[in-house]
Amino acid sequence: MTKFSVLLPTRNRLDLLKYAVETVRRQDYDNWEIIISDNFSVEDIAGYVESLKDSRIKYHRTDTYIPVTDNWNNALDQSDGDYVIMLGDDDCLLKGYFSAVHQLVERYNAPECIYTSALLYTYPGVVSSHPNGLLQLYGYASFLRSAKRPFFLSKQCALSLLNQSLNFKVRFGYNMQFSVISRRFVESLKSYGKFYQSPYPDYYASNVMMLKAERFLVTPQPLVTIGISPKSFGYFYLNDLEEKGNEFLKNMPDSKTKQRLAKIILPGTDMNTSWLLAMETIRKNFGCERNIRIGYDRYRLLQIAAVFRKCLLDAPNAKPERQELWQKMFTREKLLYGFAFSFMSQLSAWFPAKLRMLLTKMIMASLRTYRWTRLQRVSGSYKTILDVFELANPTTLTTGRIQKFLRGFF
Repeated sequence: MTKFSVLLPTRNRLDLLKYAVETVRRQDYDNWEIIISDNFSVEDIAGYVESLKDSRIKYHRTDTYIPVTDNWNNALDQSDGDYVIMLGDDDCLLKGYFSAVHQLVERYNAPECIYTSALLYTYPGVVSSHPNGLLQLYGYASFLRSAKRPFFLSKQCALSLLNQSLNFKVRFGYNMQFSVISRRFVESLKSYGKFYQSPYPDYYASNVMMLKAERFLVTPQPLVTIGISPKSFGYFYLNDLEEKGNEFLKNMPDSKTKQRLAKIILPGTDMNTSWLLAMETIRKNFGCERNIRIGYDRYRLLQIAAVFRKCLLDAPNAKPERQELWQKMFTREKLLYGFAFSFMSQLSAWFPAKLRMLLTKMIMASLRTYRWTRLQRVSGSYKTILDVFELANPTTLTTGRIQKFLRGFF
């Protein structure tokens, strides 16, 4: 009988952690363990775990506050299940998760990786346009669009998706909650270092799965809910609070990589630069086996656009970032779009705020970094993610019913 390891890294979010743990405890399948890796919390998480009196729930606390990537690896190192699931402390498994995955493992002869659809739940107060919260389907990967039953992703498709990531285009969800990973696949990558690497460990690991997995099973059924709470990185990202988000992750690039890319890296968003560093780590680890080409020019374009977006919106520190950017831009970049962006930002000073906001959305949409599906809303009232577990019925939802692509409100 397949044993599942649920990795649950956490820090000072005991109220949310309790919901995540409950969605595991209330499953109809018993062969599982939870590895709670407490990243130096001040809250009494150890006392909570002790109160559960369940030997399957294992608690480990770090000696110091460490980067999120290290904490993920810490949780993985403590686990011993046949398959591993990374679950954020504001996320939840849906009912029947383990039973459904166990059936897939049995029916399809133990795939290396299983990629599922998901739901997205935003807590009340996270998104201004939905102040009471929102639950919707979150399977925007192109290979999930018309799927009605499980299938193996072709290697050609997987490598195409990797190449899109290397060129800074998101064509599938990198969140680790989408994936169930076999222990043998994790072990097969040990010679390349830890399974989770770079400041964005999910960007790295999800794309390594596309590169190295030979039997990559996809199921269109939503089996997990990705939560965005007021305490999550997703909240900081959606509300333009990137600096606080970086403090939350506590992830910094290694000095050697940053020095090697000094002529490539531009000011803009740390998110794009962390993406670059994740792709650079893939190139460093696997470049000797396969021709891995990173779209440095496109990364720089995204950063240039990000700085001018800040200028159009009169964001804090926009002017010094713009000055630094101009000094680091290549001559061809200034000719291609630098002067046009400068003229636009000067002209926009006369525009009303709403028009400037619309202009920035048009610019960012034209870059086609994301290709989102029209997200199908799930009816109901959900005050917490535990309500999602209790009330949402994943068996009635599939991404196959979603056809049109739009740039979503994210």
